[in-house]
Amino acid sequence: MTANMVVDCHVHVFDPARFPYAADTFYSPAGPELGTPERLTALLDAHGVTHALLVGPNSGYGEDNRCLLDTLERGAGRYRGMAVVPTRTSRAELAELRSRGIAGITLNAALLGTDRYADAGRLLRDLAALDMIADVQVTGNQLLELTPVLEPSGTRILVDHCGRPDPAAGLDTPGFRELLRWGKTGRAFVKLSGLAKASREPYPHDDLAPFIRALLEEFGPDHCVWGSDWPFLRAPERIDYAPLLDLLPRHIADAGDRRQILGTTPHHLLGF
Repeated sequence: MTANMVVDCHVHVFDPARFPYAADTFYSPAGPELGTPERLTALLDAHGVTHALLVGPNSGYGEDNRCLLDTLERGAGRYRGMAVVPTRTSRAELAELRSRGIAGITLNAALLGTDRYADAGRLLRDLAALDMIADVQVTGNQLLELTPVLEPSGTRILVDHCGRPDPAAGLDTPGFRELLRWGKTGRAFVKLSGLAKASREPYPHDDLAPFIRALLEEFGPDHCVWGSDWPFLRAPERIDYAPLLDLLPRHIADAGDRRQILGTTPHHLLGF
């Protein structure tokens, strides 16, 4: 079933003509940053990508998941989603989201800070009870700050963008060491994605190669997935989709490992 599956595990959808942005949004994607459902379908079809994980964006929509849910419904099984919700969200509300294709909930500490999730213990326990996922985005040493609330919950975690390490600081920073520790638990998965968010070099972002090697060693291909971060909000330089796919053989030499990361792992993790 997964032999020809290729899953992009980090994309966003923006359709302000049908789902207007929140009035108080801190950033309103526009122009080439607009990722409507139609554009997403055309993009994936053009590049042979069979499925995708739609991550609810804080830009534009915040905790308004209507555009995300609409795209999931229109995708007819092609997509799964990660929703943005308040930490007070009930288990019944989470179960309803799950029934509509939501695989988990985002914890975007990189944007919103770790204090926002200080009271997320009940939410995380409910995610674990529902076999849902905490999709975590951190930077610096934030994962260390979140571990006391993440670890006791028992929920699986999926860490965005290689943990957004700082290449200048090296592999031995406390935050990255903590991410590698999570790789040994069997409960954590990591997205090999968003390299432009962390790299200090232009494409092909070779300064992140040591971090990717370390993640592959500690997590293994059965706990790694790939994502593009399309449609590339606030990108520091032009990013095109095909060159991102071309980076995979550069970092992952073994074709079997690439198939695992692109297809088998996300198939089992997200339930496609």
